Amino acid sequence: MSDALGVYQPGNSPIHRLPAGFKLVALAVVVIAMTALIDTPERLPVGIIGVVAVFVLARLPIRVVLASLRPLFWVVLMIFGFQVIFASWERALVVCGVMILSVALAVAVSLTTRTMDMLAALTRMFTPLQRFGFRPDRMALVLALAIRAIPLVVELVTQVDEARRARGLKFMPHRLAVPVVLGSLHIADHFADALSARGLDD
Repeated sequence: MSDALGVYQPGNSPIHRLPAGFKLVALAVVVIAMTALIDTPERLPVGIIGVVAVFVLARLPIRVVLASLRPLFWVVLMIFGFQVIFASWERALVVCGVMILSVALAVAVSLTTRTMDMLAALTRMFTPLQRFGFRPDRMALVLALAIRAIPLVVELVTQVDEARRARGLKFMPHRLAVPVVLGSLHIADHFADALSARGLDD
């Protein structure tokens, strides 16, 4: 598996130099912490400052960052609407804010970590589970693919929305959701074919 699968951006920033395992553990811990602790709109700025600091330290091109996050707009808008209807605008702001920050951090990890480094780190983490019959290499591969799939799905949403606008169609949830779901299944098929070709289809 090569880095062509993801969107790794070569660099020598402090974030790039961090061990892959540390970044993955930090990602999980921070996402869980944000989900548990950010429960009011007033606490969102703390999370925003932290995530912005990560991107600044990573020295990632602003165009890459914006391109990675822009497709979230329609998804966030739909979720925000549902939350406003069934909960409140405060809850909607918190849910959508935490979701954007979590995806942004996952994108930052994907942009600054080589796929092979990620797989090696995950395999080491799961090695103790071998005694329970787990396959560390397979579990590592699944999680690495999940993290790498985030920017791919984000890019898919961008393409679908651009196609809609090119046809002059008004935004409607099903016009975004249906093509994205079908496209995601298509991406999954490509993953499956690639894994089968490498003898990893068991």
